[in-house]
Amino acid sequence: MALILNIETATTVCSVSLAKDGLLLSLKEQNGDYSHSENLTLFIEDVCKQANISLSQVDAIAVSKGPGSYTGLRIGVSTAKGLCYSLDKPLIAINTLQHIAMSILPKLPTPNSQLPTYLCPMLDARRMEVYCAIYNSEGNVIKETAAEIIDEHSFADILKENTVVFFGDGSAKCKETFSKNPNAIFIDDVVPSAKEMIALSEKAYNEMRFEDIAYFEPFYLKDFVAGKKKGE
Repeated sequence: MALILNIETATTVCSVSLAKDGLLLSLKEQNGDYSHSENLTLFIEDVCKQANISLSQVDAIAVSKGPGSYTGLRIGVSTAKGLCYSLDKPLIAINTLQHIAMSILPKLPTPNSQLPTYLCPMLDARRMEVYCAIYNSEGNVIKETAAEIIDEHSFADILKENTVVFFGDGSAKCKETFSKNPNAIFIDDVVPSAKEMIALSEKAYNEMRFEDIAYFEPFYLKDFVAGKKKGE
């Protein structure tokens, strides 16, 4: 039972929610660009004003830890850690793919077969690469988070015996490749949101699964590679 501020900045979405005892109090989010550095603190102020709550009243700060955008994750995690230090509150880290997967559970389409249904959230990486994981319909991990290069052989084994629901901004890379497989289902327009972190952060708080603020780092999954400017 807690009052938790949730922060999501792992992708183009900047999202902040405030929840009490697992129930949403307020939400502020925007999708479309990487203006997180300009928006995040303003969004935090807004959700507190909407709920008529002071930041000092929160019991914990939860942050989407990745995988995702290097810059986005740095902004979210550094902001969360700064709040934890200044307010003397615990830090909770939520796997980005996991909370995206949990958001799909109430929306799962009725499968066309009796095969088990698996969930595969995907975040766009470079070229034909995605960050992904696989969960069963109860939300349990079947395949841990990994960076995968998509080709005609991707997920072949698991698609033989299971219906797999693909979603997230990286799933578009798979549509053409898996289009002829009847066991592949795609759900469009699924993006990360801090409101979907609420159940997971509440559970983590009740189980006292807190991070070491001094040493916690985002889950980048891959080393950061800086792009070159045009003409270099």
